[in-house]
Amino acid sequence: MSCSFPWGSFCFFLVVLCLPDSNISTSSHGCFVEERTALMDIGSSLTRSNGTAPRSWGRGDDCCLWERVNCSNITGRVSHLYFSNLYDSNEVLDAHGHSFWRFDTTVFSSFPELQFLDLSMNNATFQSWDVFESLRNLRELDLSSNRLNGSIPSLFSLPRLEHLSLSQNLFEGSIPVTPSSNITSALKTFNFSMNNLSGEFSFFWLRNLTKLQKIDVSGYANLVVAVNFPSWSPSFQLKVLVLSGCNLDKNIVREPIFLRTQHQLEVLDLSNNSLSGSMPNWLFTEQATLVYLNLGNNSLTGSLGPIWYPQMNLQAISLPMNRISGHLPANISSVFPNMSFLDVSSNTISGEIPSSLCNITRMEYLDLSNNSLSGELPNCLLTEYPILTTLKVSNNKLGGPIFGGTNHLSIKHALYLDGNKFEGTLPRYLTADFDAHGTLDLHDNNLSGKLDFSQWNLSILCTLSLAGNSLIGEIHPSICNLTRIMLLDLSHNKLSGAIPNCMTALELDFFIVSHNSLSGHIVPFSFFNSSTVMALDLSHNQFNGNIEWVQYLGESKYLSLGSNKFEGQISPSLCQLQSLRILDFSHNSLSGPLPSCIGNLSFGQNPVGIPLWSLLCENHFRYPIFDYIGCYEERGFSFRTKGNIYIYKHNFINWMSGIDLSANMLSGQIPRELGNLGHIKALNLS
Repeated sequence: MSCSFPWGSFCFFLVVLCLPDSNISTSSHGCFVEERTALMDIGSSLTRSNGTAPRSWGRGDDCCLWERVNCSNITGRVSHLYFSNLYDSNEVLDAHGHSFWRFDTTVFSSFPELQFLDLSMNNATFQSWDVFESLRNLRELDLSSNRLNGSIPSLFSLPRLEHLSLSQNLFEGSIPVTPSSNITSALKTFNFSMNNLSGEFSFFWLRNLTKLQKIDVSGYANLVVAVNFPSWSPSFQLKVLVLSGCNLDKNIVREPIFLRTQHQLEVLDLSNNSLSGSMPNWLFTEQATLVYLNLGNNSLTGSLGPIWYPQMNLQAISLPMNRISGHLPANISSVFPNMSFLDVSSNTISGEIPSSLCNITRMEYLDLSNNSLSGELPNCLLTEYPILTTLKVSNNKLGGPIFGGTNHLSIKHALYLDGNKFEGTLPRYLTADFDAHGTLDLHDNNLSGKLDFSQWNLSILCTLSLAGNSLIGEIHPSICNLTRIMLLDLSHNKLSGAIPNCMTALELDFFIVSHNSLSGHIVPFSFFNSSTVMALDLSHNQFNGNIEWVQYLGESKYLSLGSNKFEGQISPSLCQLQSLRILDFSHNSLSGPLPSCIGNLSFGQNPVGIPLWSLLCENHFRYPIFDYIGCYEERGFSFRTKGNIYIYKHNFINWMSGIDLSANMLSGQIPRELGNLGHIKALNLS
């Protein structure tokens, strides 16, 4: 607001400002008393909610020097409060396992010059929103990732508000924007994603917002979003448009009236909307500003091309789970020279993988899996990508020698070659630049020969799957050199002999060797650390001896010893395995009575303190509109239910539970204590 004064009055005004006034709130060493008091009240609120205030709060009188607080250099008033993730206590949980910070918003009345407030990621709840009407200087307000509920408050009239984020809360009802809404013309961005909103939201209601740059209303199946209006040219130019998973106008791509008016888009996310029509290659114009594009999980057809102009700005394209066909552009490196992320998985793309991909030197993540690609994998993808972290070509029709005959892999994190037609023997010499979570998945190919790791320099490999091939002979003792291995799957091969002994047992979480011809006794703590393994599948082999050693599998949730030659009795020591969810001892020669204490096991439940089944997951790719969490997905575990063998995947162990003791030589009575297993989903004593 501007003011003008007669010169005489203006000079008098300056004099008054210089005089002390006991009625004017003064600061102590740069911090106003009421603001310091308000911050201490916020700290007390944290303590009452079993949180912890920043250490510097209360030290010294100048609150402008405290953590998470900035003040104006001109007035000395608090201008910025950085409270993101300030409340991190899990001490007091409700019935759903949540903790809350019951925040008293009236304290904000003590900050009349507050311009920036970030309260995100605090599990906070508010009782009143009235105080926000007095924050007339507020420019940025981030309340995302809390437990705020009810209707969305009317914050749009704050005259200087530029950035508003209320995402990932529990708000219900409609977005309080109508044709007659008094929305501040200063608004540049608003993010209401991931709530429980419904009703209708029309872009036409935003027509007067000339400074608008970002809209995110994703995650609302019940929110009707209208974008196309003939003969309307918006007065704003968006940079970010995120409309994922909402009830979006299905013509936004097929008849792109609105999108063709936006010439400065950098981020576009229309994923998870069941959109149809051809792949919108018209987005890739000579003047295109796109940096991130996500059209995944729709029903788009056509092909990725032809594209006539190089997209110099484009860094990430995500197009999985569509119906895109045709070939990858032969000149893909010329079209997308600066690409770092490309996901075209789960489409029907055919033809060969163009070797020009190797000329995209910034590529970090490349997923071509679940298509119909054929031919050989260009060697340069395996050996010459300087920063490629993850390469997925699973479930295609690729063939040729495994690794193309190379002995060194440049992949940094994960290489998925499974579900193809790669052939030949594993190289005797193999090195790789894997990080601490390295993954190598070669399952379901045509590999043959012996399993010899003696010249492999892969000591930090975390996940290795060679399942579903034709590997023969014994497991070479050099496997003990894989000291970081957490998941090892050698199932469905032709391996024989005993499991090797290691000087130091491997810290395996998952060990699967089912459907081989392995034999011998199982010795606890000789190959794998019995106290850490969560899934052990030795089924369909020729192992023998007693099963006393199972008592040491304290963390096991999946234990399958079926179809072997184990004998002897089932010891009551089995009942020490309180984490068990799946137990399969079927088709052996076990005898004697069934311990009654089995009825005290917690099948089908999640006792406190026992972690849920989890696979190996690492978050490696974070983009403005999508986070990719790389999880190794195992081939699945089998379990017989009602006479049929089913393959279970996708974290099934959290929801499935069962016991199969069929086809043994057990005798005596069925313990009445088995009636205590009220949550079990399958029981087979046939």
